[in-house]
Amino acid sequence: MSELTWLITGSSRGFGRALATAALEAGDRVAATARDPGQVGDLVGKYPDRALAVALDVTDQAAVQSAFEAAVDRFGRIDVVVNNAGYANVAPVETGPVHDFRRQFETNFWGVYNVSRAALPMLRSSGGGTIIQFSSIGGRVGGSAGIGSYQAAKFAVDGLTRVLAAETAPLGIRYLVVEPGGFATDWAGASMQVLDVPEEYEQTVGAMVRYRSGAAAAGDPQRAGEILVRLVRRRDLPSHLILGAGAVQMAQDYSRGQLAEAEKWADVSRSADFDRPYPAEFPADTDARPPS
Repeated sequence: MSELTWLITGSSRGFGRALATAALEAGDRVAATARDPGQVGDLVGKYPDRALAVALDVTDQAAVQSAFEAAVDRFGRIDVVVNNAGYANVAPVETGPVHDFRRQFETNFWGVYNVSRAALPMLRSSGGGTIIQFSSIGGRVGGSAGIGSYQAAKFAVDGLTRVLAAETAPLGIRYLVVEPGGFATDWAGASMQVLDVPEEYEQTVGAMVRYRSGAAAAGDPQRAGEILVRLVRRRDLPSHLILGAGAVQMAQDYSRGQLAEAEKWADVSRSADFDRPYPAEFPADTDARPPS
C-alpha cells in the first residue's frame, strides 16, 4: 500500500503523538488533532507538506465534522482514522463526583462515537479505509479499582466497534481495537487526577493508586506507533491487538478463566431452555458465606 492519509485524535502526546510521528516518518500524511493545535506545531514544521494541525474537541460534533473537512480539503482523502483521545481520573464509583464520571464518558465513549460516525460517509465515498480504536487491556479484562468511568467507556467502545464492523462489512471499512497494557505515557501522570479516596476504599482504590505511582511502565509508545503503521498496511488485520507482554498474560488468563466458568455452569445455563432437562444440579458450593 502506498502513502496513507491519517486523522489521529489526541495527537499532542502519548500514543497519539507516537503514532503521528511514526506515520510521518514512514512517508504518510497526517491530520494531527488536538485541543490545542499548537502542541503539534513542531510536526508541521518538520513535515510541512505532509502534516496538518487541526483543533479538535472530540465531544463537539460540529468540531469533529470540521476536522474531517479540513483534512479532506488539504489531502483529498482519509484512509485511516484513529480514536486515541481519552483520559482517566481516579475515584470510587460510590463517592466520585457524578459530573466527573459523565465528563470522562463524554470523551472516552461519546468522542469515539462522534469521530467514528463522522468518518463513515467519508470512508464509504472513497471506497473504504480503517478505523483504529484505542482501548486498553482493562477494556477486555476490567476490574481496575478506581477507574470505573474509563473502563466502562472502553467496554462500550469495544461493543460499538463490533456492531460497526457488522454493519459496514460490505463497505470496505476495517476496524482494529488496540488494547495496551502499561506504557510510558502520561496517562497515569499529568493526564490523571486522583480524587478523594475514602478510608473504606483504601484497600482497593487506594492500593491501586499506590501501585500505579510506583510501577515502571514496560511499554514503549514509539514501538507501538511503528507497529500500527506497519500493521495497517496488511490485508489481514486482527480485530483486536494487545500491546505489551503483561497485557498478553492478562488477556490469556482472563480468557481461560471465562472458558472455565462457562464450562462449570454449562448444564445450569442450558437448563433455562424449554427443551432441556430441568432443574440442573448446581456445581458444588464453596464455604463462603452467602449475602445477607
